[in-house]
Amino acid sequence: AGRISWARLRPRDAKAGGGDRGATPVRTTPITLLARRNAPLWSSLSPGLASVEPGNHAQTVAGFIREHGASFFDELVEGTGLLRSQTEDALAELVALGLVNSDSFGGLRALLTPSDRRRPFAGGKRRRRTVTFGMEDAGRWALTRRPGTAQPGATQPGAPFKPEAVEHVARALLLRYGVVFWRLIEREAGWLPPWRDLLRVYRRLEARGEIRGGRFVAGFSGEQFALPNAVGALREARRKKPAGLLISISGADPLNLVGILTPGPKLAALTGNRLLYRDGLPVALLAGGEVQFIESLDPAAEWEARKALLRAFAPAPVDAP
Repeated sequence: AGRISWARLRPRDAKAGGGDRGATPVRTTPITLLARRNAPLWSSLSPGLASVEPGNHAQTVAGFIREHGASFFDELVEGTGLLRSQTEDALAELVALGLVNSDSFGGLRALLTPSDRRRPFAGGKRRRRTVTFGMEDAGRWALTRRPGTAQPGATQPGAPFKPEAVEHVARALLLRYGVVFWRLIEREAGWLPPWRDLLRVYRRLEARGEIRGGRFVAGFSGEQFALPNAVGALREARRKKPAGLLISISGADPLNLVGILTPGPKLAALTGNRLLYRDGLPVALLAGGEVQFIESLDPAAEWEARKALLRAFAPAPVDAP
């Protein structure tokens, strides 16, 4: 419906990627999902356009979009004269550099899915099972609206952030976690406003009575701020008795706070990694295909934990009301 869009907000830095090795593959590209109405605020936090020069095919596709506007995949193939595979690779490179996105998630899903597992072109058939979407389902591909030197008011590296963008990020972090303090947001993207800027916003919101300040999480220094309903939820969680509840989450989940707020080694925020919580505390993690137990468990509990971590179990049915 156009309410949510996707894009890479922070372009790849050539210094961080090891010189001119080309664009990061789409599968490892940090993609952000955001409300389209808030896209200008988030884009204003970006430090500028990609410092990596796109390849020839990528420049051809970008030039066609720049000249003709948002275009469907078939239009890009016909207009650029490239092969379908070349056009697809060019779009993948432009997505990895944060320079293009599409109307829907179909294009992103197609780029993340190997071509041999996608629906073949022109009604062809494959013996193996394929997904039902392809590049033709992406809608229109367009250049992302990113701040640059030609855009007035754009944020450049080292420049102060826009006050409205800082307040929006501060509120977004509160909605994400309920309670916010400097150590908690350590795992967030480093291009967001620094804690000192967010702190000014939280103090102002506390003075207005919109949020509460205090000591909500023990063991961490510095000021802490919370939404009013989060304080009640924390008290309720503290009163609950341990039930041995196992919850397995992706390493890319915001609740991956192991090594930051809870004991254990840090787990990279990758979708292939997994983390297992028992009653809110980490007990095991999966990284690089290897299971590592943070706590010592008896054989029966370890077996259950391993199944829950690998999602090899069926959840208990929910009782009907």
